Amino acid sequence: MHWIIYCTDKPDSLSLREAHIARHRAYLETAPIKVVMSGPLTDDAGEKMNGSFFLVEAESRGEVESFNRNDPFFDLGLWSAVHIHRFYKRVG
Repeated sequence: MHWIIYCTDKPDSLSLREAHIARHRAYLETAPIKVVMSGPLTDDAGEKMNGSFFLVEAESRGEVESFNRNDPFFDLGLWSAVHIHRFYKRVG
């Protein structure tokens, strides 16, 4: 099953994100579920990171929630909101 995790950063938290991005990336390399695609959300100019997007494969919402809770960005309180949605892939 595919799932989307859409996270928005708290205002003025770019320096926190940048200071811990290596820990976040290391976690993704060893993630307990398959990360199909991930990357930062940005402003319209594509210059300032302001959130995170993940497309993952997992058997249950619980696995996805656990994956997200164990991300260093979650522990740091970087995100103001986290939305998890089941995704039905039709094209691609």
